[in-house]
Amino acid sequence: MILIVGATGVLGRALGKRLLEHGEQVRAMTRNPENATELKTMGAEIVSGDLCDPASLRRACAGVEKVVASAHSIFGRGSEASKYVDGQGHKDLIDAAKEAGIRHFVYVSMEGVAVNPTPFAHFKQEVEQYLQASGLNFTILRPTAFMETHAHTMIGQPILETGKVTLFGQGNSPRNFVAVDDVVAYALLALNGGTANGQTIEIGGPENWTNMAVAALYEKLAGRKAKVSHMPRGILRVMSALLRPFHPGLSQVMQFSLWADTTDQTFDPSETLKEFPMKLTRLEDWVRGQTTG
Repeated sequence: MILIVGATGVLGRALGKRLLEHGEQVRAMTRNPENATELKTMGAEIVSGDLCDPASLRRACAGVEKVVASAHSIFGRGSEASKYVDGQGHKDLIDAAKEAGIRHFVYVSMEGVAVNPTPFAHFKQEVEQYLQASGLNFTILRPTAFMETHAHTMIGQPILETGKVTLFGQGNSPRNFVAVDDVVAYALLALNGGTANGQTIEIGGPENWTNMAVAALYEKLAGRKAKVSHMPRGILRVMSALLRPFHPGLSQVMQFSLWADTTDQTFDPSETLKEFPMKLTRLEDWVRGQTTG
């Protein structure tokens, strides 16, 4: 049986569905079981669990062979702040997996984890190191920005629904987007062990885009002109500082956005493809599916 932690998130849900379609036994852990109806209908075992509740993690890991950790709390505050979920919570999950005798642990980290200045990235890096020192068989996945979230939800969807979008910063810095289905393919490869065991796999799409170029792509494929506004970098910087004591999640999102808008985040997947060949999804092909579907 495979445990997915964060099973109702964008990646966790897609991975769960793919595993079930392949006839695998899936245990889906979520804080909100009512959001896992589709996975339950497909045959998944749904368990209520919380990364801030170590006892629930031990229950979720009992009788499981493999674990995929894909949950996060970048927006979290209070008891759900990133330091509790993305930091200590994942360390507790690794401990629970080790206690349960898990055969393989797949951890979903992020591309650029060593250079991203946000607390979220620091916690991710700490968990990577904790997993590497745990004695468990593991694979670490480091995907770039998900097309589904960073290209569609944050840019394309507002254009399609309202004809306007607000970008954080100037939107001219290059970055990389990867399709969740491509990350799922690497997660399946990791779960199969073999050459992926003990590896940290950098994952990204075949091209690099700016946020402004993404907006223009949606305009072209949707056949409509959009009003593109910008939140200035100075506002992002001030808001990040002001929000930090009250809402650390929003604060680090502002910090993350400022960093992304001022750094080159291009990614070349060629080295990964040499070792783990697969056909990667082009952003334009993916967006075309959203605008013509």
